[in-house]
Amino acid sequence: MGSKTIAVTMGDPAGISPEIIIKAMAEGSLSGAPAVVIGCLHTLRRVQALGIVPKVELREIQRVSEAKFTPGVIHVLDEPLANPQELVPGKVQAQAGDLAYRCVKRATELALAGEVQAIATAPLNKEALHSAGHLYPGHTELLAKLTDTRDYAMVLYTDTLKVIHVTTHISLRKFLDTLNRNRVETVIGMADTFLKRVGFPNPRIAVAGVNPHAGENGLFGDEEINILTPSIDAMKAKGIDVYGPCAPDTVFLQANEGRYDMVVAMYHDQGHIPLKLLGFHDGVNITAGLPFIRTSADHGTAFDIAWTGKAKSESMAISMELALKLA
Repeated sequence: MGSKTIAVTMGDPAGISPEIIIKAMAEGSLSGAPAVVIGCLHTLRRVQALGIVPKVELREIQRVSEAKFTPGVIHVLDEPLANPQELVPGKVQAQAGDLAYRCVKRATELALAGEVQAIATAPLNKEALHSAGHLYPGHTELLAKLTDTRDYAMVLYTDTLKVIHVTTHISLRKFLDTLNRNRVETVIGMADTFLKRVGFPNPRIAVAGVNPHAGENGLFGDEEINILTPSIDAMKAKGIDVYGPCAPDTVFLQANEGRYDMVVAMYHDQGHIPLKLLGFHDGVNITAGLPFIRTSADHGTAFDIAWTGKAKSESMAISMELALKLA
């Protein structure tokens, strides 16, 4: 995996994050991989004491440079909870939301300083984040704020299907009211740049329509005529191999079968539903546009099974492997 190092942020400690981090890093290709965990060491040890994760050494370090990566050892930059003994698994808690924020902030500082070359984030809980006073819709917006990044987009990534979003955590009404050519063109450009960065020399990009049948020539809506088609034509003129507007009910299947390398989805559920249906356990969330690589497990905190041993770590492991590869 090379000499690069990644940071792994704990996310919400009351969810499945501590469990899936240890499971992912304890065995297989990630055992001894160049990755340091930023999170509450006390909580990691509490979860380990339950006997639901493989036995590994959780070794505290003060700096990334101290880590000596060997199988059976997970290096931890301790970011302690305010009251670790009071943490209740499966419950929304302000101290857990605050910890999730601090872990991401610390990882961002390390990445910007060049001490780590990528970040893999475990799931956080938005309600807990907000209850701690950190009013961000999610990781993507938080990372953009911490890095002063204006143009960014959420990418969902599997081996066969890759989706980038024009909008994510806003209502459908707000999406329709604010959709504009500048944003669509920006996201098409980010899709092209991202794909080239991860190994696609000649990316083929499809743009999903807004309306049923991509508007059917204005019969079901005019966003395709007034916004999407001019945007696509403008990016084609810049040399990008982009297609559309494509019917949303078929374009994701076509991409999954290899016709396109990425689909530009208009809003959150348009892109998330097909990808999670086809790749729930191996999908990775990536933030395009940041000054460093950021990947994430493409699922939530799963409070209902937190600290029970039932959580699957495949998505977390794949997100870490992809972060190491891209770094």
